Amino acid sequence: MIVWRLAVLALLAAPAAAQGRTRPLFIIERSKNANVVHYDARLTVDGALDPREPVVAYWVMAAEDGRREGLNWIEKKKAYGFRMSPDPSVPGYAMALVSVPQRRITVRKVGGSVRAEMVIDGQPAVFEKMYVKSVEGLIGPMVQYIGLFGKDLKTGGQRYEKFVPK
Repeated sequence: MIVWRLAVLALLAAPAAAQGRTRPLFIIERSKNANVVHYDARLTVDGALDPREPVVAYWVMAAEDGRREGLNWIEKKKAYGFRMSPDPSVPGYAMALVSVPQRRITVRKVGGSVRAEMVIDGQPAVFEKMYVKSVEGLIGPMVQYIGLFGKDLKTGGQRYEKFVPK
C-alpha cells in the first residue's frame, strides 16, 4: 500500500517538476522594505525557454519570513507585471515591464544559460537588478528614481544607470 502511494505521488509530481524548472534572470529591489520581486526564466524539459510562459515573477518576502508569494492583480497591472512577445531576431523573447515599458528587455538562451539583456547607460548589458527608490505620497508610493545594474556584454564590467521615470 505504501509503495503504491509513493508511486502515485511520484507520477503526479513528475510533470510539474519537469515543467517547473526555472533559472534566475533579474530582481527588483525597493527602498520601501527588504521584499524583492524575482523574475525567472521558465524552461521546458529539453532546456528551451517555455513558449507558454517564458518568464515567471514572484515575491520573496525577505522583510517577513522569507516565503515566496505570487504577485497580486494590482502589482501585475501597475508595477511589476510584464508583457512578453517572441523575438525571432535573437531568438528569444522581448519583455516589457508595465512600470517602465520604454526599457526593452530581451530574454534569451545563450549556450547552456538563460539571461535578460538590456541597454544600460548606452551599452548592451546582462540585466541583473533594478532598484526603485520611492517615498510615500498621498495616493501611494511616488518613485524618485530607478537604478539599473548589470554586466557589460563586451567587457564583463559593471554597468549602472540611474534615471527618473516619466
